[in-house]
Amino acid sequence: MTDSLAAPPAHDTSPPRTGGVLGRLGVTMAERSWIVFGAWLLVLIALGAAAPNVFTSLAGAGWQANGSESVRVRELAQQHFGGNSSAAVQVVVHSDTATIDSPRVQQVVGEITGVFAGDTRFGDVVPPQPGMSISPDGHTGILIAGANASTDDMVKAVDEHKESLTDLSGDGIEVYPTGASALWSDFNKANHDAMIKAEMFSWPVTLAIMVLAFGSLVAAGLPLLLTLAGLVASAGGLVLLNEITPISVWAMNFAMMFALALGIDYALFIVARFRDALTSAPDGRSAVAETMDTAGKAVALSGLTVLVSLSAVLIVPAPAVRTMAVGITFAVAFVLLATMTLLPAALGALGSKINAGALPHAKRQQHRSPRFAAWGRLLHDKPWPFAIGALIVLIGLSVPVFGLKVAMPSIQVVPTDAPVRQGYELVQAQMGKGAPGMLQIIAPAAESNRLAQTAMTVDGISMVTPAQPADVDSGLVMMQALPDVDPSDGRMGEILDDLRRTLPSDALVGGAPAENLDLQQALNDYLPLIAGIILVLGFALLLIALQAPLIAALGTVVSLLSTAAAFGVAKLIFQDGHGASLLGFTPQGFLDGWGPVFFFAMIFAIAMDYTVFLLATAKEHYEHSNDPKSAQIDGMAHSGRVIFAAAAVMVAVFFTFALADPLPPKEMGIILGVAVLLDAFAVRLVLLPVLLRLTGHGAWWSPAWLRKRLPSISFAHH
Repeated sequence: MTDSLAAPPAHDTSPPRTGGVLGRLGVTMAERSWIVFGAWLLVLIALGAAAPNVFTSLAGAGWQANGSESVRVRELAQQHFGGNSSAAVQVVVHSDTATIDSPRVQQVVGEITGVFAGDTRFGDVVPPQPGMSISPDGHTGILIAGANASTDDMVKAVDEHKESLTDLSGDGIEVYPTGASALWSDFNKANHDAMIKAEMFSWPVTLAIMVLAFGSLVAAGLPLLLTLAGLVASAGGLVLLNEITPISVWAMNFAMMFALALGIDYALFIVARFRDALTSAPDGRSAVAETMDTAGKAVALSGLTVLVSLSAVLIVPAPAVRTMAVGITFAVAFVLLATMTLLPAALGALGSKINAGALPHAKRQQHRSPRFAAWGRLLHDKPWPFAIGALIVLIGLSVPVFGLKVAMPSIQVVPTDAPVRQGYELVQAQMGKGAPGMLQIIAPAAESNRLAQTAMTVDGISMVTPAQPADVDSGLVMMQALPDVDPSDGRMGEILDDLRRTLPSDALVGGAPAENLDLQQALNDYLPLIAGIILVLGFALLLIALQAPLIAALGTVVSLLSTAAAFGVAKLIFQDGHGASLLGFTPQGFLDGWGPVFFFAMIFAIAMDYTVFLLATAKEHYEHSNDPKSAQIDGMAHSGRVIFAAAAVMVAVFFTFALADPLPPKEMGIILGVAVLLDAFAVRLVLLPVLLRLTGHGAWWSPAWLRKRLPSISFAHH
């Protein structure tokens, strides 16, 4: 038995040309392939043991702006008012035939109270109260189970008890758990089911695209296995990290999608380059060295760019948003680690067997694509028509972004048959549009009467409940203010602002709608800063890698242009409702509030991914030839097919989420899918090559003083 399939043939015992650091790393991985396989197996066994619990153990809430007035109100409500905070569980009880005070309904109310008994996560249980939580006709009431735990634990508590609560429905009595905790419980479940369904559909579609792109079953299967390893590792890592600090379940939702898309991107670029290197390298190890010394650098830079883009999101003071970034960061980091270690080990072990199971057309396939070479020459010969056409498309689609509106998700993002939505709509029908979104006022007890009268003068407040004294001697009272609009109505923000302005400074206003609005304000405030950080760091990384300020700046600007175009399309679809019937959703009239911050980071990261692939390949050829024409045409010839295939895979992965019933995964899939389409085909395969043609040698020029200060990075294999 030989030690490894990666061993060089007997006729050539000379060491491989390893080139730079990544080339040497690749050879080391190839020469010790079985050690690498064993190490990864141990990692996957250790982390994989925790991975199956990822969706049940991760946190379900965290949609708040830390330090905001509304969060302070929630904390005070849990400390002094029996947990009657925004995280409290509201159970709607309704009967068409019986009133709330009837023995039959009172028995059900007692059974609901029994469900909460003994669970320390619940605080005081307050039955329906006349004039406060019973409808005018007496047929609908709201029982409140106070929150005595964190928002994440309250969502888990609802997960555990909502079936017992809904099972109490019957004999003409309906029971629905509602409130923010119940909303996130049903919302997270609907999104989880949609994500799993989309992932199951996307894997076979992805495999089919990979087989067509590579023409080899073995070459096509490698990226999927690599991605699966990264996904399992990141899932287990998130479960373990959740033991230290709460991690949103949405982190795994995004991680699943991004790990599949980027993992395949990276592996596709590496495997395609390896197959080309095999045609001239003396052995498999030398081919691995050449691959990692060229394509490996591009992948490392791309992964670093993605990680930097996502790290900017961490400054937003919202736990759910931060941990979503952490989830994708974990996935990308593990996928990148697997690409740098596991993939070269596998390539070294396989050698020429990478082409096993080749389809007939693959035997005629070359890494230097004649079709993309011809396309590159066409762009070189006639740059202006293509440049103008691409700019018209991108700028035209970017214009609608100036009318984009954002807000936190409405009840419409939850399926119509979800108990929380049924209870929500029932409360609105019986008690008014604003009843599901009562605003909470906590103030000094001595001022309660005056504050109630003042609150009633605010336009949009239709009722203020009597002051509820604190359960300890804190000198505080709580009142509930009933708005006359739906919690997701645009006027709610004006009502909240007016109420806070009108009341004295020692009165705090919160509640679930206020928490959403405070979070939205924080997201809006941080968006310019995050965008600026991402743009500056993206430019800096391109400058370091390419050593050329002009093309680094142009690469950053065109990435920003494709990002703006994607948001313009998002405005047309999700705000204006164009194509809503075809896609199967009811438009909310706005884009979900976390979209601009998070999608900006994700879209820009993906855009820079393709920028790096194209420009790194062009730079490699420029270093060999010192000819900008050769760099542009050969860069397109050697990277065009890979970019095309990678884009096709990403679009397939993202657009499968468009099939989801809940709106957020649909938004995510369509916006990211459109972004990839625009970026790969209008920018990377048209506009950026044209810019290389128009700038010529200037694209790669760098002043001497800058070259002295930048690290020496070459994409050519020496």
